[in-house]
Amino acid sequence: MRILRDLPGAQFIGFHDFRPERADQVSRELGVPSFGDVASLVDACDALTIVVPTPAHYDVARVALEHGRHLLIEKPLTATLDEADELLAIAERTGALIQTGHVERFNRAIRGAQSYVDRPRFIESDRLAPFSPRGADVAVVLDLMIHDIDLILTLVGEHVDQVQAVGIPILTAFVDIANARLVFSSGAVANITASRVSRERMRKLRIFQPSGYISLDLASGEGEFYRLRKELDFGELARSPLALEAFVERIAISAPEGEPLRLEFESFLAAVQGRGTVAVSGRAGRDALDVALRIQSEIERTLVTASQAGGLGA
Repeated sequence: MRILRDLPGAQFIGFHDFRPERADQVSRELGVPSFGDVASLVDACDALTIVVPTPAHYDVARVALEHGRHLLIEKPLTATLDEADELLAIAERTGALIQTGHVERFNRAIRGAQSYVDRPRFIESDRLAPFSPRGADVAVVLDLMIHDIDLILTLVGEHVDQVQAVGIPILTAFVDIANARLVFSSGAVANITASRVSRERMRKLRIFQPSGYISLDLASGEGEFYRLRKELDFGELARSPLALEAFVERIAISAPEGEPLRLEFESFLAAVQGRGTVAVSGRAGRDALDVALRIQSEIERTLVTASQAGGLGA
C-alpha cells in the first residue's frame, strides 16, 4: 500500500483487512482509508490488488471480476485449477484484466538476462529460505517454488510433458522442502529445489543452452553469461591447457535498477490504462499453477508410497 499510495497516475482509494485492529493500525500509519468490507471497496475503485491468503483468492477475486474490476492477484492465482478457469472465464465475459503477481519477472537479473536466453536445454533452480509463518498455509511448492516454475515456463516456452517430484513436511502439516524435475516437449529439462527450512537464503537460477551458460543470483539482481570466444583457436586449446578466461568470454548481466514490486504495480497500472499489455497474464498464472499442482500431486503420491513401504518393512 505504501507503493500504491504514492504511484503517479493513479488515485489510491483504500484497502480492506478483515482484522479491525490491523486495519486501524495501517490506516493511521500510512494515512489511507480503510473499508469495512470487500463489497464497499470494490464499488469505490476501478482496479484492485488481491493479497489475501491463497485459499481466499477465488472468493474475493470473483466478486471484483463480476463488477468488471481489473485485478492483480498474488501468486498462486488460486488454490485449484477449476477456480482459476472460472476466474478467467468471468474476466473474459466482463472485459476485466487479470495480472498474476509473479514479481520475480521484474527481478533485475531476470530483466537483464532475457536478451541472452536462447533455447535453454537444462535449467537448475534453487530457492531456499528460513522458516516463516507467512505462506505456511500452503505447501512450499505453492509458496516458493511456484516463482521458479513461472520463470522456467517463460524461459523455455514449451509444454511440460513429464513431472517427477519428491518432498517432505518438516515444520508444518504441508510439504516444507521439495525437489521437482520437469521434462519439456523438446526434451529440455529443469531441476527445481525449494525449501523454507534452510539456515540461509538462496535464490539462484542457472541456464545451460547451446550458446553458453547463464548464472543468475536473484537475491542480488546480478548475473553472468559465459560463452566461447569467437576468435578461439581450437588447435591451440587441444595442444596445451589454457586458463578458462582464454577461451571463455564473461559478460556481466545488468538491467536498470528498480524495486520489483513497484515495477509490477507500474506495469499493472499501464495495462489498466491501456498504455501496455499485461506483463504476467492470468493464463500464465494458471499455467504455473497447473505445473505446481502436478508437482504437488506427485509428491503426495511418493509420500504415500514411502509410507506403505515403511509399513511393509515394519
